[in-house]
Amino acid sequence: MDVRSPKTPAGIGFRAKFILVVGGAVLFDLLVSGGLALWNVQRLSRDATLEVGQGLEAASQEYIRTYADSTAAQVSLLLRQVHSDVSTLAGVLQAQIDDPARNSDVGAAIARTSPPSVSLSYDQQGKWSQNAPGSLSVVSVWGYLLGQDQKPRPDVENDIRTSAVLDLVAPSLLRHGASKLQMYYIGSKERPIFRTAPYTDQAQTFDRLYPGHNEANFWDFFFPGLYESWQGWAKDMKTRPVADDITQTAPYTDAITGKLIVSFFHPLWTVDRKDVAGTAGADITLDQLAQTVENVKVAQSGFGFLAMSDGNVVAINSTGEKTLGLRAASGASGTGVTGLERSLKGSSQPAIAKLALDREQGIQHLLLQQDGNEIPYIVIVKKLPATNLWSSGPVRQEAMSLGVVVPEREIDASLYAAQAKISDATNRIVLYQILAILMSLLIVTIAVFAASKRITSGISALAGAAKRIQAKDYSVRVAIRSKDEVGEAGEAFNRMAEEISYHTENLEQLVEERTAQIEDAKEEISTLNAQLQRENRRLGTELAVAERMQLMVLPLDQELEEFQALEIAAYMRPAEEVGGDYYDVLKNGGRLKIGIGDVTGHGLESGVLMLMVQSVARALQEAGNTDAVEFLTNLNSALFKNIVRTKIDKHLTLAFLDYDGKEMILSGQHEEVVVVRANGEVERIDTMDLGIPIGLEADISAFIKTREIAFEKGDFILLHTDGVTEAENDAGELFGMERLCREAVRLKDLSAEKIVAEIVATLMHFIGSQKIYDDITLLAVRHR
Repeated sequence: MDVRSPKTPAGIGFRAKFILVVGGAVLFDLLVSGGLALWNVQRLSRDATLEVGQGLEAASQEYIRTYADSTAAQVSLLLRQVHSDVSTLAGVLQAQIDDPARNSDVGAAIARTSPPSVSLSYDQQGKWSQNAPGSLSVVSVWGYLLGQDQKPRPDVENDIRTSAVLDLVAPSLLRHGASKLQMYYIGSKERPIFRTAPYTDQAQTFDRLYPGHNEANFWDFFFPGLYESWQGWAKDMKTRPVADDITQTAPYTDAITGKLIVSFFHPLWTVDRKDVAGTAGADITLDQLAQTVENVKVAQSGFGFLAMSDGNVVAINSTGEKTLGLRAASGASGTGVTGLERSLKGSSQPAIAKLALDREQGIQHLLLQQDGNEIPYIVIVKKLPATNLWSSGPVRQEAMSLGVVVPEREIDASLYAAQAKISDATNRIVLYQILAILMSLLIVTIAVFAASKRITSGISALAGAAKRIQAKDYSVRVAIRSKDEVGEAGEAFNRMAEEISYHTENLEQLVEERTAQIEDAKEEISTLNAQLQRENRRLGTELAVAERMQLMVLPLDQELEEFQALEIAAYMRPAEEVGGDYYDVLKNGGRLKIGIGDVTGHGLESGVLMLMVQSVARALQEAGNTDAVEFLTNLNSALFKNIVRTKIDKHLTLAFLDYDGKEMILSGQHEEVVVVRANGEVERIDTMDLGIPIGLEADISAFIKTREIAFEKGDFILLHTDGVTEAENDAGELFGMERLCREAVRLKDLSAEKIVAEIVATLMHFIGSQKIYDDITLLAVRHR
């Protein structure tokens, strides 16, 4: 038969498994921790970018709003300063008008001190009069204000002199306050002389730019409808569009300087305030407004613009004009002031053309075309305080708007820079993290290989040594120097190998020794078994003899039936083969002696002592010993000597009933004696004071007492050993004296034999399957 030992299938070695498990666990941990770190870095980068972006965007937008607010405030301040200067000039002129005498005096004084201010020359070509250069102001008198002698009419001459007060005020106002191009006085519609400071070739320029102006009323030619609006205010100041006397013109080209200007008029009133007496005025160039607006510089190419409510842009730099796609156009109708048309509504940029100026909308995002690309811009529009505006016709309310336009990419430049720096920092962190992970993997790999080699070397040595043990090479030993569990396993293996080697080499000798020892033990056991069997047989024989002897000495039935006056019945059952209970009925002539006793314990020795009692008692009875006390004393003396000689460590309770046909005498110590009268009464007689246990003392005569028991016909006496009253049922309950007495009373009318049989039946039924631990003896003596 081919018997093959099972072989372990070839597989991965322990070291490879160790490396795979440990290395895999470490690799997994590194990848998880590294991945979490990278994810956290990426998330931190995204959060930082978002937070920075939101912060920069909010800051940029707030900066633009603040910039627009401050720029609007600067523009408003400039306009208010011009208003203030014009109002100052108007105040001076109005004061002169309101005080004609002083006005005349001032005019006369100036005429004396500054003749160039009031001395005019007629120009044949232009047909107007104008003072010569050298005065602080130029005053022009149009042809229709001259008389036939080409001199100003007298009322006009008066205006020329009184208006010379401009030379006292205007130069100072021009040098101080807001920057102004010129300040002037224009007479009433009836005498619209035109005095302007500083001096310019005023009428010559008008001739060149506005042909025909000398033939038309100045107001109607240059500012149609303006004068009539003021006349309406004179009648009801509430008709002013804005509660202010200052009227501002729309931007137009100045005929003298050729610059785009805005004029600010403050009408002068007649003394009675019911009509217009001319106006004080000042011009500022759009350059001055534009300077404030055009100085707006947000980011690199952000710009500002100032637009009328109709969208006409009055101030913007060239870059902004190009960016917003504005197209400028100046009127050259030859009459009136030449306006500027540069409306947002005409922009080439659709988003600008739709830009609403009627309300502030906060930050607006627009896409403007640049070089074929849509470039995102941020636009914010601020409305300036409303003013009275004249462009043509009646004066109306006007609120200019200041706009700030900034390319979003320039606003976002700092955001992009911050995002780029965050991205660069994130990339560096990620790179360093990857390098750290790779470095950790390298170190862990080297460490795992080194640890696996150190750990598995001992295990490999143990495995190799185990194979050599399997191949019956018991001389193998392992040398593991590590001080860990593997080292302890190596030491244990070496001890085991030594023991295996020792026991293997001495196995046969040990087997022979053990076999011999087993054979000797078996022979000894056989001998002991034989001895035990013989002893058992002997003891069995002895017990059988003792049992037989014990049964033989019990009174026979005919002996119990010999007494005519008494009916006697008895029952005894030993707990073992030989019991320790005693009862006997001894007759000597007409006297009867009934004894009952209980030897301590049971078995052979108890049975022998019981036989001794029976023998001695019968001998004493036969010897004619009728004294109950003497009888027990002699019986104890005989037994005490036998007990001492036989070294039986036992004694017994013993009591006797002596009956002579008349009296019943009780003596000796035993269980209670139960007397059941014919009428059912029960008398329980305690025998504790009638003696002591037999065999304890050599002489017990001093302890023996007797008691006479009344014993009439129908009465019966019940004697028992403690095997009756102390019998237990399955529940551990004792049969007891009370139950015995109840049974005796219940059976009082039966014969002694029936009484004993019924009580024994009741007792056995009570015991049931419970073991009988003590000998049971029961006697019934009925008086016939």
